[in-house]
Amino acid sequence: MFLSVTEDLVRRRAEHNNCEIFSLEEISLHQQEIEKLEYLDKWCRDLKILYLQNNLIPKLENVGKLKKLEYLNVALNNIERIENLEGCEELKKLDLTANFIGELSSIETLKYNIHLKELFLVGNPCTEFEGYRQFVVATLHQLKCLDSKEIERSERIQALQNYPEVKQKIREQEQAYLLKRAREKEEAQRRMQERKEKKQNQMESEHGFNSPDSLQDKENHQAEGDGEQEMWRTVEDDEEDRRFWEELTPYTPESRLETHRYIEEKRRVFLVIIIRLHFSLKDDEENNQIILDLAVYRHLDTSLLDVDVQPTYVRVLVKGKPFQFVLPEEVKPDSSSAKRSQTTGHLVVSMPKVCNLRRHNTKILKYYESGQVEKLEVDPSKYSFPDVTKIIQEKERTGQGPVSLQPKRITETKKSYVDFENNEDVPPLI
Repeated sequence: MFLSVTEDLVRRRAEHNNCEIFSLEEISLHQQEIEKLEYLDKWCRDLKILYLQNNLIPKLENVGKLKKLEYLNVALNNIERIENLEGCEELKKLDLTANFIGELSSIETLKYNIHLKELFLVGNPCTEFEGYRQFVVATLHQLKCLDSKEIERSERIQALQNYPEVKQKIREQEQAYLLKRAREKEEAQRRMQERKEKKQNQMESEHGFNSPDSLQDKENHQAEGDGEQEMWRTVEDDEEDRRFWEELTPYTPESRLETHRYIEEKRRVFLVIIIRLHFSLKDDEENNQIILDLAVYRHLDTSLLDVDVQPTYVRVLVKGKPFQFVLPEEVKPDSSSAKRSQTTGHLVVSMPKVCNLRRHNTKILKYYESGQVEKLEVDPSKYSFPDVTKIIQEKERTGQGPVSLQPKRITETKKSYVDFENNEDVPPLI
């Protein structure tokens, strides 16, 4: 099962943009154990800067629709060839440091990225090819800087002159490398099959150990309290660890992925439960928290329990014996709480999640899917329509417009001057 880019992950890394992903211009998804690039070209069309270094990405894909992308960093991944970047029309800088690119001829696809100025290929197998730099400089005319070294005009002229010969050498070395990679893949497949069979045999032997008689013996040992609860950490496990880390293996995408899988397995399985206690982990989406129910002994004194909640894991000491579990999501240690159940005596640890976006999105989705839209209604008895004719107070317009249109007002004006005397000696007002 591979890990891909999820909406939750993108929103968590978009805090600088108020968790809005549609208008994102820059995002950093480094060290997220991503094994497949998906959805970014649909969710974040306006991306200009994308950091994806130190993941497990084997192939460049689903970024071709990012028309505004200017800088792409995919250093320290498992990429073996350059492809699917023709649609990144504004790409100016591409960092492919420390990958597994052996098909140097695949850089020809970057001819369509006319704005590309900087390219980093340090740490890739192709950099060991004879004529590597000359081939890249002659192939990508638009390039100004290769592996942090500026391309001089004289260097490009010389590279173009020797291009046919250099190209032929590159093709030969490339074919030899591809044959070597085919052998490495077969060897990796063989090792993986052997490890799988060995693990299957171990599971069968453990199944035989869990027979009724052996279980009774185990319960007797637990009752004695002599430390036999630490059954998962055995001498054989220590020996397996030593063999795994001391085994000489070539540095390939397969070995890098195998190492990651081994560490992940040890982290989630081998070190998850060191003491054998029943437990349940519940994702309480309604309250946006993770609840761990650990079946500690009912009559065990609470003072013998010690709980340590970290952002990515929870650790419980039961009578000095550790129980550790890796959490599926990041939580808030400061807001977490632990209590004993009054009925069962179980230890219940409630851990609020760091990101509560899923909860809100789920509620909104359910609201729209239900089709029950609440409308704001007003009691008709408690409102009345305003009289629009009284919004603006009427003012007298005496003396404006033709006299014939205001006979009543003129008359009222004349009536208001009751004591008026007409003096003939006074000239009329004009």
